[in-house]
Amino acid sequence: MKILMVCLGNICRSPLAEGILREKVKAANLNWEVSSAGTNRYHIGSAPHPLSQKVASINGLDISQQKARRLTIDDIETYDILFAFARDVMEDMREILGKSFNEEKVKYFMHELQDEKNPNVPDPWYGEEEGYHEVYKIIDKVCDAIINNYKNKI
Repeated sequence: MKILMVCLGNICRSPLAEGILREKVKAANLNWEVSSAGTNRYHIGSAPHPLSQKVASINGLDISQQKARRLTIDDIETYDILFAFARDVMEDMREILGKSFNEEKVKYFMHELQDEKNPNVPDPWYGEEEGYHEVYKIIDKVCDAIINNYKNKI
């Protein structure tokens, strides 16, 4: 199973999700590949946001070696599931992927929680450190759901 986490800049939410899910996959002894990307070009090649790195580190994860990249049309073929972190991200993904967009593969990250209607993971980019801690908690919970939802579907 190959999973791609997608947010806007690939420096706040999706790098955290990549790091969290990678650790959970390893702990569950699953043979999954987890990566991340963004829909915009602003941060290509950048490390995750310093506060994302700090919050990850506090929680025992090192995401400092990740580098932001932009979603490409090839990703729809490479990955089994592409998780969008918000409505605006989903709209950007539809535009970038064009005719290759596949509703069976592209899903809202938050919808992995049963009965969750809101597709948006808050973007901590403009906020204080506390927002990054809150986003970490949300992503951690959803990553647990992803493990439960897909571990027996391979």
